[in-house]
Amino acid sequence: MRTLIAGGTLLTPHESLPDHSLVIENGVILGVEPGRPASRPQDHVIEAGGLWVAPGLIDVHVHGALGHDPMQATHAAIQGMARFFAQHGVTSYLPTTLAATPVETLAAVQAVAACPQPRDGAQHLGVHIEGPYLNPDHRGAQPVEQLRDPAPQEYSAWLASGVVRLVTIAPERPGALDFIDLARGQGVEFAIGHSGASYEQVLLAADHGLRQATHTFNGMLGLNHRAPGTVGGVLTDDRIYAQVIADGVHLHPAVVKLIIRAKGVARTILITDAISPTGLPDGDYQLTGLKISLKDGISRTPAGGLAGSTLTMDVAVRNAMRFAGVSLNQALAMATAVPAEAMGWTGRKGVLAPGADADLTLLDVAQEVRMTLVAGRVVHPQP
Repeated sequence: MRTLIAGGTLLTPHESLPDHSLVIENGVILGVEPGRPASRPQDHVIEAGGLWVAPGLIDVHVHGALGHDPMQATHAAIQGMARFFAQHGVTSYLPTTLAATPVETLAAVQAVAACPQPRDGAQHLGVHIEGPYLNPDHRGAQPVEQLRDPAPQEYSAWLASGVVRLVTIAPERPGALDFIDLARGQGVEFAIGHSGASYEQVLLAADHGLRQATHTFNGMLGLNHRAPGTVGGVLTDDRIYAQVIADGVHLHPAVVKLIIRAKGVARTILITDAISPTGLPDGDYQLTGLKISLKDGISRTPAGGLAGSTLTMDVAVRNAMRFAGVSLNQALAMATAVPAEAMGWTGRKGVLAPGADADLTLLDVAQEVRMTLVAGRVVHPQP
């Protein structure tokens, strides 16, 4: 059965195509056509008049929602997250770990590897391991007792799972560059984060294949006009994509604008860094053994530090437009085509084009999510 998305304005996201339609079959976009293609009686037609039709959003850095967390290492946790994310236009994401014991981290990785894709939510496309190879001086809410140097015996087990796609690392730790060299050869991407690396160390890590920066400015050595530091390296090295939490809390709106001006839309990735209480009311919660408090939607440790966010990707897109003055197409690109490119999924994810996966989000004039499709199947609202 074919599915036709008819009558909307397509945001590819690189161009806007008013009054165009998508033809979908077997979970893949067959065609992008002007007007309304002729339909057959057996076709499933979705009327998109008055709506924006965009690629599904991609979140490469997200820890959980609705009480679910990949560190719980259960299929129920992964699938519960997936359903929530789909409600906010996300069709692909990387479940992201926290620094933990070797046993706990491997269990989380293996749980994702064994978890079938849900029929009613976003797809997990692998695992993002944030930690444990981080700098304790820039740990944020990461548990200091779980931070350590890269250990070949540990990370070899991660790689053997076949699902590790992204690793956040402090490249100044002993053995970090050896890990990057090995895993890049197996298709794993690396992001600098929770790091005190000097400007020179950032560039050296990029020479070894590091290509992203985890929640830029947060959890890293800041910018000084005589010692550019970690942030200086991230902002000036064109090889590095900068992840940004555009919630107005982790970064002042002017800093979001600064990052986008420095890196350009083509090297900026919107992320949420959302944690398990996302979507739940204010109160006290546990984050993998760490007590946190949620007040006015802001998550903090007992010491008052930020602990992830409760941001959703649709809100991140709207905030990027408001904070940085970018267009809807540009904001969408930072949540679709750019992360897809950074992860090596170009042409398959993050675009509306023949041959791409039919992962879509339909937005109204206020950029609110009205429908989400994964592989051409409606996953929100629930049929």
